[in-house]
Amino acid sequence: MDHIYNIAKFLHVIGFAFMSIPLFNLIIVNERALMGPSLNYATDRYFENIIKRGAIRCYVFQCTVFLSGIVILFLGSGLNAIWSNWVLTAKTLILLLLISLLSYVHFSIQPKIESLLESLTPTELTSEDLPEKLAPFRILRKKLATVCLFLVITAIILGVQTNYRFHPFVSLFLLLLAAGFSLRANKSLIRFGWF
Repeated sequence: MDHIYNIAKFLHVIGFAFMSIPLFNLIIVNERALMGPSLNYATDRYFENIIKRGAIRCYVFQCTVFLSGIVILFLGSGLNAIWSNWVLTAKTLILLLLISLLSYVHFSIQPKIESLLESLTPTELTSEDLPEKLAPFRILRKKLATVCLFLVITAIILGVQTNYRFHPFVSLFLLLLAAGFSLRANKSLIRFGWF
C-alpha cells in the first residue's frame, strides 16, 4: 500500500504542476499581442487551437489531481480529513473552482470566439469590426486565466502545508507573491521566468 500511496502523491504533485496551462496561455496571448491588433488567419487560428485544445489537457490533469487526492486520503488520514483539515478543504474548493472556471471558458467563452473566427479564412479579408467583436471575449478569457493561475499557485502553497503549516505571515507573503506573479504574467511576457 505504501507504493500506491507514494505513486498517488507523485501523480497529485505532477498533476498540479501540469495544471500550469493558464500560465502558458497567458504567455501565448501576450506573444500574440506583439503582432498587433489586426487578425491574421494562420496566426490567430494557431493561437486559438493551442488555447482551445489546452482545456482538454487541463481537464485530464484536474481529474488526475482529484483522483490521486482521493487515493491519498483513503490510504492516509481518511476521507473525513477533507472536512477536518482546513487546508484540504481549501484545496478541494480551489480544485472545484478551477474546474468550474475552465468549464465556463471551454463551454461558453471559447465557442463564442470560435463562432466569430469562422468568418476568418486564409484567402479573404476579414470584416474591420471582427477584432472589436473578439476583444471582450479574449479579454475575459485572459482575466480568468490569471485567476486560474493564482488559484493553482495557491493550491500548491496550501499543498505544501497539508501536514506542516507555515507561519501565517509566510503564507500571506507567498499568496501576495502568487498574486503579483499572476498579474505580471497577465501583463507581460515574463521573458526571464520570475523576473
